[in-house]
Amino acid sequence: MARIAVLHNTLDGRGGADAVCLHVCAALQDTHDVTLVTLSRSSLSTLNRLFDTDAAVPVHRPPGTALVSKVFDALPERVGPALAPRSVLLDRIFARHAHQFDAAVSTANEFALSLPSVQYVHFPQFNRRWTPVGEGGRLDPLWSRLAGLGDRRLPADTRLLANSGWTADAVEDIYDRRPTVCHPPVDPPPTPRPWDDREDGVVVVGRLAPDKRPLRAIRIVDGVRDRGHDLHLHLVGSSSMYPDYADHVAAAAAARPYVHLDRDAPRERIDTLLETHRYGLNCKPREHFGMAVAEYVAAGMVAFAPDAGGQREVLDGRPDRLFGSTADAVDTVAAAVAADARPTLPRDRYASERFHAAVRDHVAAIL
Repeated sequence: MARIAVLHNTLDGRGGADAVCLHVCAALQDTHDVTLVTLSRSSLSTLNRLFDTDAAVPVHRPPGTALVSKVFDALPERVGPALAPRSVLLDRIFARHAHQFDAAVSTANEFALSLPSVQYVHFPQFNRRWTPVGEGGRLDPLWSRLAGLGDRRLPADTRLLANSGWTADAVEDIYDRRPTVCHPPVDPPPTPRPWDDREDGVVVVGRLAPDKRPLRAIRIVDGVRDRGHDLHLHLVGSSSMYPDYADHVAAAAAARPYVHLDRDAPRERIDTLLETHRYGLNCKPREHFGMAVAEYVAAGMVAFAPDAGGQREVLDGRPDRLFGSTADAVDTVAAAVAADARPTLPRDRYASERFHAAVRDHVAAIL
């Protein structure tokens, strides 16, 4: 039994990366002494209920975490989620405790750690300007240097994993090392309805945030309804990081009787919607993997997503499920509804047992 630190900058966004973190803890907790190190206020019990996980590990939150989290949480409306500076701070704090552990697992992208590590990259957080699909911002060189990665060289005892082949390409662009693709865990919900018993509705699961484009989802459903299809829409997501934007989405939903908004819905509510509706929609371009898209597939829905990023892999590159513009999305969804298109992709493709076994194998390889 080894002493393993799991590093995650913040769990307060309650997105796909955070689900991966809890699954990693759950995968390792029975065979190793695991500690989660994070700058997050969210409790494991709350997150376990949201992600249907059973992580039960000690959590190390440095003194002042609550105050630091409040400061960072005030930034997204103006500058985005600030993941790179959060990670720089987490790295500096963890460096003082690294000697207490045999190895580390990062579920928050790449770090220059002083001990053997497995690093799960959702998308590179440093040196983004070196990949054509990155959006590093003007402070990217600063954060990269402060993280000890300004030379684009990761420690030799780092084992890299990526959530998709698309993300793996970006990592290779930057660090000249190709990660192993290890798709995130997505389990089918327990009691999906047969297709004929499902509602003619669209479900959008994801943070109520500008990058997730929930307002675009509303416009797409508006357009499909204009074609004569009586669809309704459920928007389901966390509003903690972008409260002002979430209020804007709420106003748009309230103006339409066929749009329903579930802010910070519990897991049971999300599963119910996925099990009882026919269509799932993602609107974020260049989604690094697309946990929501994978959830739609696992629930037996017909899923649609932008034709860019890792979500193309989730949908097997099907042109009748992928779209470019909003107008193209309206055409694509309307065509599927008119043809009564049925789901064809395997529902258990990303089952958590596969992910847990892979994580244990990769950790064993570095010990």
